[in-house]
Amino acid sequence: MAKMQVIASWSGGKDSCLACYRALQRGYQVKHLLNFISKKYKRSCFHGLNTKLLHLQADLLGIPLLLKPTDTGMHSYEQAFKQAVGALKKKGMKGMVFGDVYVRGHRNWVERVSEELGIRALEPLWGQAPEKIVQDFIRLGFKAIIVSAQAKKLGKEFIGRYVDEALLRDLKRKKICPCGEGGEFHTFVTEGPLFKKKIAITQSRPVFKQGFWKYWFLDIQKYKVVEKGR
Repeated sequence: MAKMQVIASWSGGKDSCLACYRALQRGYQVKHLLNFISKKYKRSCFHGLNTKLLHLQADLLGIPLLLKPTDTGMHSYEQAFKQAVGALKKKGMKGMVFGDVYVRGHRNWVERVSEELGIRALEPLWGQAPEKIVQDFIRLGFKAIIVSAQAKKLGKEFIGRYVDEALLRDLKRKKICPCGEGGEFHTFVTEGPLFKKKIAITQSRPVFKQGFWKYWFLDIQKYKVVEKGR
């Protein structure tokens, strides 16, 4: 018997992608991806991705993407979350997949809000060693690039780097979580077993932004879709 129809929380990065992959492998029917974008910047929250890139990922996955605008602040985010998930629940969604690894505070929030909405929270990565999660991501053939990083933790030279064994070694040397679970960095997945084709980034530049946090972002200016193996 097929398992329940679910939503996947989709940041565009490695953890949400691997969580989605594992949910599919376990028989869950991922019918929708959900991402939240900043009303102010018109880009994805935290990752700073252009919405066209998120739609491109969804097209290559063959799963519809819902983008929900939100203001900064946890109260506004929770309201937007409940509105978006509530609308998808009416379409038959029974659960939602998240990519949490070990931050208990966020998992507690996820479980509370999911319970209030009457859906099941699924956490395929929870409790696993962060280094093993990244190694599994690489071994499966996924590729991701660093698109944002806290400037106090990682320098400009890390922006645009691919997630590979060399990056793992450098993160370990800096004593930074390989998954960036504390928000140290965020990634953008360009290819993998879930994708029909791959995204080749042909022009990009690092951009420094200073607000409450100082962040480096990768401004992806040009890209193309190419066949796998090229």
